[in-house]
Amino acid sequence: MKETWLESFLTYLVIEKHFSEHTRKAYHDDITDYMNFLEETGDADFFSVTPQDVRVYLSYLYDKNYSRTSISRKISSLRSFYHFLLQQEQLTENPFSYVQMKKGQLRLPRFLFEKEMDALFETAKGDTPLDYRNLAILELMYGTGIRVSECSGALMSDLDFNLGVILVRGKGNKERYVPFGSYASDALTDYIENARNPLMSKYGKSHDVLFVNHYGDPITSKGIEYILKQLIKKSSLTTDIHPHMLRHTFATHLLNNGADMRTVQELLGHVSLSSTQIYTHVTKENLQKSYRNFHPRA
Repeated sequence: MKETWLESFLTYLVIEKHFSEHTRKAYHDDITDYMNFLEETGDADFFSVTPQDVRVYLSYLYDKNYSRTSISRKISSLRSFYHFLLQQEQLTENPFSYVQMKKGQLRLPRFLFEKEMDALFETAKGDTPLDYRNLAILELMYGTGIRVSECSGALMSDLDFNLGVILVRGKGNKERYVPFGSYASDALTDYIENARNPLMSKYGKSHDVLFVNHYGDPITSKGIEYILKQLIKKSSLTTDIHPHMLRHTFATHLLNNGADMRTVQELLGHVSLSSTQIYTHVTKENLQKSYRNFHPRA
């Protein structure tokens, strides 16, 4: 019975809410962990869970030393699951609706400075097929701010070199057009001619996915993450990197150079402006410049 309702909920997330497979798996794992907890504690009936049971589960998560972010995500998953059961008239109340997690300290997004990006681009340059590919990935992700999943899922048919835009499929299968500049355009052209086409031909591959691995198969998000980490290791930079840092860097550099918040929101594909407002931070150089210009004692 419980597996049936779980599958119904997960199907609802994909079909009705248009959630990605990655998000579906996260919900599945959170709810499955919760069901295992109920079985281990001797009460496997998730229909009879009370707010007191929820508090016990919260204590269990804290005892397991889960981070505040992880606990909040698990509770959010379960709140959504029970809300679904409530809509299906399987319950009379949602036991997780009473749980309020305190917000943790706001962390500013990590980004790379312009000189650091220049160093990364220099490191990526080369004349092998994979060098052309790596530079194209770097130029496209920094030049558009797309997510790593959007990059790995990009198709050749999504590119319009005449208009200088790429069709991006974001969260919930929402589509948006994002412009890219001459650097990304040149890098993509070189990659297609000197890397993608030769690799596809060499291994007899035929598909529309833009970025490929060394066998001509579609590259994965993990593959892109590995490429970026290898570039950092080869460079003179001492920082680490995650694909999302390029998205943060894209947004930060736009705002620091005068772009308005609404434009950045549209380019990032954020539904709400509040999601974009985390980028209202500025670099240390801009802070110092503003201080020198406007403070009477500077």
